[in-house]
Amino acid sequence: MSDSKPLHSQSPATMQRWTPPVWLIVTCGCLIALICFGPRSAMGFFQIPMLNDTGWSFTTFGLAMAIQNLVWGIGQPIFGALADRYGAWRTLTLGGLFYAIGLYLMGTADAPIWLHLGGGVLVGLGVSAGSFGIIMSVFARNVSPENRSMVFGLGTAAGSAGMFLFSPISVAMLDKFGWSSTLLYFSALLLLVPLLAIPLAGNSSTARQADDNHEQTLKAALKEAFGHKSYLLLISGFFVCGFHVAFIAAHFPAYINDIGIEAKYAAYAVALIGLFNIFGSLGAGYLGQKYSKPKMLVVLYLGRSIAIALFILIPPSPTTVIAFAVALGFLWLSTVPPTNALVAGMFGTRHLGMLAGVVFFSHQIGSFLGVYFGGYLRDIYGSFDVIWWLGVVLGLFAALVHWPIKEAPVERNLARA
Repeated sequence: MSDSKPLHSQSPATMQRWTPPVWLIVTCGCLIALICFGPRSAMGFFQIPMLNDTGWSFTTFGLAMAIQNLVWGIGQPIFGALADRYGAWRTLTLGGLFYAIGLYLMGTADAPIWLHLGGGVLVGLGVSAGSFGIIMSVFARNVSPENRSMVFGLGTAAGSAGMFLFSPISVAMLDKFGWSSTLLYFSALLLLVPLLAIPLAGNSSTARQADDNHEQTLKAALKEAFGHKSYLLLISGFFVCGFHVAFIAAHFPAYINDIGIEAKYAAYAVALIGLFNIFGSLGAGYLGQKYSKPKMLVVLYLGRSIAIALFILIPPSPTTVIAFAVALGFLWLSTVPPTNALVAGMFGTRHLGMLAGVVFFSHQIGSFLGVYFGGYLRDIYGSFDVIWWLGVVLGLFAALVHWPIKEAPVERNLARA
């Protein structure tokens, strides 16, 4: 295909003749976020049943989840660039297929290699290709800049709704069908993603909201971003978000078991995190349109450190578990709307999928370390205390690095001059 031919023509023929309304794009994007984030956020519930049946260690399961998060991060800028160039429909479709196959292999695993390949590599690729970054880059290209933060909040809230819904669903299905069959049912569900992605077809050249950097090359965009101090600070801070959420998502049910609290409270807690993060994400999206996004991120990370410190200092009980879940819910993914809005505000939408993907790669390095060391340190010390306190320290670090971030477009004309 020549460079002069519109890239949008690479989508299915029906998509060339149809421009979907913005409300349909946002609705389908939110449903994809819900479906993709739901099973992934429920992985922690499969740990104990799987290990009891197979005899594998916490480290074995933790490594699979760590691989998943790392592959998710590595794939994010790659799939983001592919979506920017060839369109989100193809990328999201590929993600749904990877995800479905990965869950199937995980559900039928009879050796750690299949757990690591399916639940680790393939699910990681699937979540990466169907991630918030891809969906939000489509949103950003179809809504006005002043409304981006709110729409990003809607997308993040939809992912949180997936977490809220899939926690009780997972527990109920595990009791009725067992861990293997439940994963196979989830695998079938992911096959809906290619259908839901149809309204999200198109790439940066078909955007309703065009940017003045439309002709900028990928190499030039990367060079510009990595020469921008605020972007580098954003990358380093988002590492901490990944560390927190991945450790808790993967190991919280096991931690609840360790402190002698009934397993049902772990399910309640994860569901409440998802429920209250709906409000947290919507609130972050709304406030991001009115107040400083970097300062908002400072408050969010400080809040996480305070919540974690109080949780591990106060004697454990069902009440403290529920209170912690509610507090953490407001802070869980509330960092995503202001973070993505900052990237879009700094560099525009031409390479947003790729540049947001680079930031998210840092998030997933943190996720890898949080998940893996959570399981590893639990095996070594017999408790999760060390990793909890590390999370407190990292939250303070994230608050510190977000403080000097400047919320302004990059000065391209001065750089060129």
